[in-house]
Amino acid sequence: MANQISMVQTNKIITLCEQGFSQREVARRLGIHRQTVSRYVRLVREQSKSAIVPPGSEIGGGPKSTISPPGSAGRQSQCEPYRQIICDKLGQGLSGQRIFQDLQSEQGFTGSYDSVKRFVRRLGQTRPLPYRRMECPPGQEAQVDFGTGAPVWLNGKRKRTYVFRMVLSHSRKAYSESVFHQTTESFLRCLENAFWHFGGVPQTLVIDNLKAAVTRADWYDPELNPKLQSFCVHYRTVILPARPYTPRHKGKVESGIKYVQDNALKGRIFSSLAEQNRFLQDWEVRVADTRIHGTMRQQVRQIFDQADKPALLPLPSGHFPSFQESQRRVHRDGHVEVAKAYYSVPPEYLGHPVWARWDGRVVRIYNHRMESIATHAQVEAGKFQTNDRHIDARKRSGVEKGSTWLLTKVRYIGPETLAWAEALLEFRGITAVRALMGLLSLSKQYDHPAINQACRIALTHGAFRLRTLRDLLKRGTGIEQPQFDFIEEHPIIRPLSEYDQCLPSVPAAHG
Repeated sequence: MANQISMVQTNKIITLCEQGFSQREVARRLGIHRQTVSRYVRLVREQSKSAIVPPGSEIGGGPKSTISPPGSAGRQSQCEPYRQIICDKLGQGLSGQRIFQDLQSEQGFTGSYDSVKRFVRRLGQTRPLPYRRMECPPGQEAQVDFGTGAPVWLNGKRKRTYVFRMVLSHSRKAYSESVFHQTTESFLRCLENAFWHFGGVPQTLVIDNLKAAVTRADWYDPELNPKLQSFCVHYRTVILPARPYTPRHKGKVESGIKYVQDNALKGRIFSSLAEQNRFLQDWEVRVADTRIHGTMRQQVRQIFDQADKPALLPLPSGHFPSFQESQRRVHRDGHVEVAKAYYSVPPEYLGHPVWARWDGRVVRIYNHRMESIATHAQVEAGKFQTNDRHIDARKRSGVEKGSTWLLTKVRYIGPETLAWAEALLEFRGITAVRALMGLLSLSKQYDHPAINQACRIALTHGAFRLRTLRDLLKRGTGIEQPQFDFIEEHPIIRPLSEYDQCLPSVPAAHG
């Protein structure tokens, strides 16, 4: 028999047809003739018991393969006894794989995953829901995105550009601008130019999760670039990043990017970025604003003038302040590097990341919560700016604290020590500060009475060297040697009269 196929191919035909594929698609996928597919499908439908004897198999007495098409009176699905359980789980939003696993663990199901999958498909519960179309009231929302722009022929080289586009969700009024880089500064400048072009600010901005704006993509709690947060505060708007890898959440600007690429920029090359932006500005006014939008069936400019523009938030009194921003890590010396100069921060931030902002006049440093922790006047490269309050007390030397602080500490040793220290300062001046620090260090080795005694002796002799005190303390711990009165008689000493007898008489001198 011609066009005979195996049992495996027969099963594939029936399975693909059950899944909703057309006979032409089944034939293409399996590489067989479409009439062969039609014939086997017809045989299955005609036989009441769905018994199909594969061509080429043994007919006499041999086993026969039985195929029961869905909905026929043949073999019942193994999932049928669990119909209500499966329906309940589908209502909970569980997948076919999860339902199969639950049936095995909870109900002792012995069937295959394919049988569960086919049963779920027949129930018709896995069909995707249609997308919900979201329309916004005037002034409420704008969608923002970047796309590839027209190339620029610069200095004999072809340079790639990116086209920024902001689309107002209600009127579809748009603003386009080409840039060379998708940096934070370029993104903010394009946003600001769009606001001033519209003459107002939308209440919310739906953006993509580009690195220039979103430091950490998260649908529930995204982390925005701190500079972008300050920008939003300045213009009183809110940034709402779209769900990652879900472009339909900003479908209006996705269509807007394709529109500007295909209608305005496709097939064009410009000699400069400024030339491309002038062309885009003219194209927006001449073409994009005058078109009848396919969804709204009205002119874009007319809807914008009548509804969107009056509903936009008013512009602030001035543009967003221009400054540079970058994340820094605090060095071991308690400073951060900004534009090759160094600025101090509080000691508790040692080793932590901080944010620095500078505009050529002032350097502001913020912690991870964007709370200001330090402000300095910006200095030239190589210079240090250190705030005294940022130096830990344990890192301040006595020289820095001054003689007044040192004398306060000396006072606790005793009055004689204080008198010697004051005389030392008067005698030696500012050079005595280190000697005072040495005097305080002596209290770690000797007790206060000994130091007071040594200072009294040194002050009596006018000795104002620290080594004099050290020598006095080493010899007697600073205690004065006792003095004894001379006596004329003693039991073990002979009187002087006895020595007179031993001396020879001296003749008297003659005149």
